[in-house]
Amino acid sequence: MRILVPEILDFLGPEDPRAIRSRRDLVLVNRLMRQSAIMANTLAPLPSPKLWVDLGGGDGRFLLRTLARMTRRWPAGKVQIADRLNIVSTQTRAGFAALGWTCESLTGDIMETLPGLSPDLITANLFLHHLDDNALPKLLELVAQSRAFVACEPQRSGFSLLGAHLIGLLGVNDVTRHDALASVRAGFHGHELSRLWPKTEGWRLAERAVFPFTHLFCAYAL
Repeated sequence: MRILVPEILDFLGPEDPRAIRSRRDLVLVNRLMRQSAIMANTLAPLPSPKLWVDLGGGDGRFLLRTLARMTRRWPAGKVQIADRLNIVSTQTRAGFAALGWTCESLTGDIMETLPGLSPDLITANLFLHHLDDNALPKLLELVAQSRAFVACEPQRSGFSLLGAHLIGLLGVNDVTRHDALASVRAGFHGHELSRLWPKTEGWRLAERAVFPFTHLFCAYAL
């Protein structure tokens, strides 16, 4: 059973030193989880999107690392990073531009901003687990207006929980240590996201655990 506990980073201001350190920690955590490689490998068979929206994309560095793996297949397009804060740096925006892509930030409630968009592709990295089983179906209903959706979330398992308990060995701060445990307990297992997807025809769903700590969910329009 999922257990949702508020994560500290969600309540810290963008300039809070603990938040800045934790966002830096998350770059390391994403690399250890192989998140950008998993995301890029999953996206590889898809056609290049004209508009790509990333939910809860934070400072955009994860999406930039993912796109860097895709540039031969996807030479140009537009990304919109949806998050409660606009914390995408000038350097990160320049990184997108160097790959031939434009980057925009979208702030505010995603339930309000997403209906006004028409993306070909929507992705989420370590975002869906923040939502409970009442909010998730509402978001997935909106996401299903796109052509493809891929989410890399925390895998809720004993092995992942062990990893979260040991994360302090990496030298991360107290915010990251707390939030790592909270993320795993709120993560996903089995086909929990598939069961919450809108009951409409015309979609191919796939959901599975990916070593070492990721729960992967994909939805493709037929």
